[in-house]
Amino acid sequence: MKRILVCEDEDAIRDFEVINLKRSGYDVVDVSNGEDALKVFAKEGNTFDVVLLDVMMPGMDGFEVCKQLRSQSETLGIIMLTAKTQEMDKVRGLMIGADDYITKPFSPSELMARVDAIYRRVSMTSKPQPSAQEIVSGDFVLNLKSRTLTKRGKPIDLTQVEYQIMEYFLHNRNTALERSAILDHIWGTNYYGDIKIVDVNIRRLRMKVEDEPSNPTHIQTVWGYGYKWQD
Repeated sequence: MKRILVCEDEDAIRDFEVINLKRSGYDVVDVSNGEDALKVFAKEGNTFDVVLLDVMMPGMDGFEVCKQLRSQSETLGIIMLTAKTQEMDKVRGLMIGADDYITKPFSPSELMARVDAIYRRVSMTSKPQPSAQEIVSGDFVLNLKSRTLTKRGKPIDLTQVEYQIMEYFLHNRNTALERSAILDHIWGTNYYGDIKIVDVNIRRLRMKVEDEPSNPTHIQTVWGYGYKWQD
């Protein structure tokens, strides 16, 4: 069963989300504040595939909840909901571990497209993997079976988005990849959001894999085009 935790303080919006998610086959648990979301996750965290998380809530805000959820699970899909349009709010959410964001107001079709995309990504962790077990690039080893990355033998914690970006890079080493191609490959061709989500996730990934993130040697920017992985 596809299971999702919805955390939204506005009753009407939460009811709207729950109805549409249930119609699409999701088992939904809903709460009205961040504190309750963390309590539910502490008890049932391993049963959830996705969390739908409002940013602006009384008490603990969505940013803090996202940070705590991500510290407990790298594979959980996290989508943040915000009424704000400021770029920094979106960037902040992605940098602390969210996989995607939706700006209010949104339609049922946009909601379900985003949730379904994240669910598909998360569910890949339970699928059988190809016979080729690893991709090696210098100090890095990407294990396709366990979906893990190590650098000089030490594990690097990756979200599912970051893992998929790394896998895409290592399958296309030393090849310039257009930003739109990365967006389509990772988020799908029907993605509703801004292409800048690619740049934010690249920035977050650099912080994990590069010795000097401000002067990257592996994830290189191809100006005016996109990015490439350099062995």
